[in-house]
Amino acid sequence: MAVGAKLWLVRPLGFRLEDRHLRRAGLDYWDQLEWEAVDDWNVLSARLSGGRTWFFSKSAARAFSSVEYCLGDVLVFGSETQGLPDALRVAHLDCFVRIPTRDAVRSLNLASAAAVGIYEAVRQLTVRGVLELPA
Repeated sequence: MAVGAKLWLVRPLGFRLEDRHLRRAGLDYWDQLEWEAVDDWNVLSARLSGGRTWFFSKSAARAFSSVEYCLGDVLVFGSETQGLPDALRVAHLDCFVRIPTRDAVRSLNLASAAAVGIYEAVRQLTVRGVLELPA
């Protein structure tokens, strides 16, 4: 919400959308967030044509900061417990990136990983003058 990105959720979800805890996690911004839930990856893929897709995974070889992000790029994050499906890795191996962590760390909190990835893309776009966020 803070950068104007749309949140896409792919079912099955590990939570209920009507859950009061979910609304609480969104604080005062939930009603301002542009979001949509879809039934599966194929539905989402069909809806997101045009931009490049970057898949964040602890097992990727390429660092997320080595990518030159562009407007319209899609950043995909898996669940904290299972990550992304192997089928995506096989089909999109060149588009997998990682946020470096120590080996002892099993996974990053999903919200933390998304913030790191999104703000790196925003940082690059603002430095290049492609995107301007309000001061």
